[in-house]
Amino acid sequence: MAWKLLFGSDIGLLSLLSIVGVIGIAVWLYYFVRRKIAEDENAESRG
Repeated sequence: MAWKLLFGSDIGLLSLLSIVGVIGIAVWLYYFVRRKIAEDENAESRG
C-alpha cells in the first residue's frame, strides 16, 4: 500500500524526489567537507 502510494501519486513522487535530493546534497556535502579538510591539513604540513 505504501509503496503504491509513494510511486503512484503526485505527492508520493514529490516526496521521493525530496528524499533523493536530500540524500544527494548530504553525499555532496560529505565529499566537499572531506576535500576541504584534506586541503587544510596539506596546507598546515607545508608550513
